[in-house]
Order: sequence, then C-alpha cells, then structure tokens
Amino acid sequence: MHDFLIKEIKTTQMEDELLAVGFDGPYVPKAVGKFFYKNLKIFNLSVAQANILKQTALSVGADCATHKDVITGKIENSSCILGGSYSQIRKIAEKLQFQPFQMKDLGKILLKECDISVEKPETKIVGVLNITRDSFSDGGMFYEFEESIEQLNKLIDDGADVIDIGAESTKPGFTPVSPDAQLEKLLPVLEYINDNDISIPISIDTRSSIVAKECIESGASIINDVSGLTSDADMAEVVARYPDVKVIIQHTLGLPYDISVKPHYDNLMDEIFLYLAEKVNYAVSKGISREDIIIDPGIGFGKLKSHNLEIINRWQELKAIGCPVMIGLSRKSLLECPDAENDEKDIYTLALDSILINQGIDYLRVHNPALHRKIISILK
Repeated sequence: MHDFLIKEIKTTQMEDELLAVGFDGPYVPKAVGKFFYKNLKIFNLSVAQANILKQTALSVGADCATHKDVITGKIENSSCILGGSYSQIRKIAEKLQFQPFQMKDLGKILLKECDISVEKPETKIVGVLNITRDSFSDGGMFYEFEESIEQLNKLIDDGADVIDIGAESTKPGFTPVSPDAQLEKLLPVLEYINDNDISIPISIDTRSSIVAKECIESGASIINDVSGLTSDADMAEVVARYPDVKVIIQHTLGLPYDISVKPHYDNLMDEIFLYLAEKVNYAVSKGISREDIIIDPGIGFGKLKSHNLEIINRWQELKAIGCPVMIGLSRKSLLECPDAENDEKDIYTLALDSILINQGIDYLRVHNPALHRKIISILK
C-alpha cells in the first residue's frame, strides 16, 4: 500500500513551486494563473447579465452563484459570486467581449482582477498627533504647544511617513470642537512646520471644511475625514479646489457614537464596501481625483470586536474600489486592555498590524511608529 504524503501550498510564489516539481520552465508564466483562485462578488446584475455570466462561467469549468429565481425571471436583479482560477476568469473575461448588455465592460474589469503581477506596496506609517484634551489614549498629553512640537519631532524621528494631527477627539460620545477652537491649536503647529522646513506630509484629522481649507492653505496635504464626507456638506468641494491634496474617507456608523448602542450589520463587508464605493464616486463627482483618495474601513467606529476582527481578516476586499486602504487600530478597545499602559497597548497593536503589513496594507495609523518601522524592516 502506498502512503500518500500531502500538504497544502500557502505561498504566493507558485512559480518557484512549479519549477521545484520539474514543471516545464518556459510554460510557467502562462500556467501559474491556473493555481491562483478568486471569488468575486458582482453586485446588482440584471437577470440577463446574471444568466450570461453564469453560463459563460460554466463553459470554462468555473462557477457563478446567483439568486435562485434568476432562471425563472421572477426577480429583476441579482448579485452574483463568480469563482474560479485566474486562468478561468481570464477566459470568462475574453468571452464576455462578445456578449450584449454591457458585459464587455464587465470583462475588462475582470481582466484587471486577474493581474497577478501587481507588487505588494510597502506600508506607509501614519503617526498620530492628538492635540486634544480628551482623546482616548493620550488626551491632554500633547495639548500644549511645546508638548505637541516635541511629539511631532519624535514621530518624525521614529520613522513616520505621514503625521496625522487632530484637534477634535472622535472617541465614542465625544464633544464636538468648533472650527475656530481647532484652528487655534492646529495653525501654530503648521506654522512651526513651515518655519522649520519640515517636508513630511501632514494630514489633518477634521470633519470641518473650514478647518480643512485653512490647514491646506497652511501646508497640509491630506485631510482625514472620519465622517466619510458626511459631517460637512462642503468638505468634498473644498478639498477638490486644491490639486494633489489627498482625502481619507472613512466608514462610520453614526456620529457621535453612543457606546450603549450595539451596531448591527446584515453583511458587514458588503455594507462597508458599498458605503466607501459610493463616497469615492461622490468625491470624484465633486472634482477630487481618484488617485488622491484613501479609504479607511473605520476600526472601532460603530463596530463591535467581532466586526473589527472581520475587517482585519477581509480588508483586502476593499481594494476593488481602486484606492489605497488605511487601517487604524492603534490602542483601541479591540485590544481588550483598557487599563494597560500605552507601551503594552502598542505591543498588542503591533501584533495585529504585523498581519496587515504582511498582507500589503497601504497605510497604518499608529501612535508608535518606531515599533512599526522595525517590524517592516524585519518583514522585508
């Protein structure tokens, strides 16, 4: 009797694995797509489109799940889940070029989804500078100008790629801070940055278009709006006036947050995806370039621990929106150590963030850049 020895291959370096078993070398680049698989959810196709996609998938040995009544015509629309190897999905995309009902356009999108040559980006570290009295982890520590400047320079020395400065806490149940009060704290810091020729990109954490405008004109190059462009109707138009200024659009479930209310989602990742896709399209319609948009699923903003963990496990689904992704879980309640010192919280933060770094997250918003810079160098 033959003893079979089997292991699952988890590496993404499938070319090396194929060569290791003696596969025909010149054919490896073409064959490798047969060993990578994708499950793609395609929202709200018409019945005709869903039927075409399903039959096309079956014709190449892949599959496509649709609503049970697509075949009966009792419904008008159905979302679909298309599953197959990269090679199969490419064949589907090619076949769709000859189909009606705008399926040619869907085929072009599917081809992009099967590009396995895209390199994993190096994670950029966004250092947090809270010049507030009531931020959840360091409120009051850097409220005074001298302390804020000292922390600014420390974040830079510790390897931050971006500094995110906020003068309004948005922890659960926060008290809103007026634009004038925010600017009173922010503008002196920006003036210091300009006077000392500090070139690191500066992000301003604000929901106010008034604050955004004044800070951009004082040198800020990123606006981080945790409300996802919903708190201030003028925010998108203000950012759009300034070419090359980026905006971070975050998913959130209600402002301000009431910790006694338990958030509910029917399908967490679908709802976050659709929300962010809609906000990105809205920003683009107002004149903001898609290349200048960063999206953030909003860890802790109207989410339970189970929601936050699901986001960490599935954040890569958001890449289909076509924008870089930022995650900020630093020192948050997800870590379940509310009474621990910040140094201890930073270790637990790093443990989860190292997973995201290894997966190629674009931006991490953190309180301790030094630890993250070290782990990035280890993982290279």
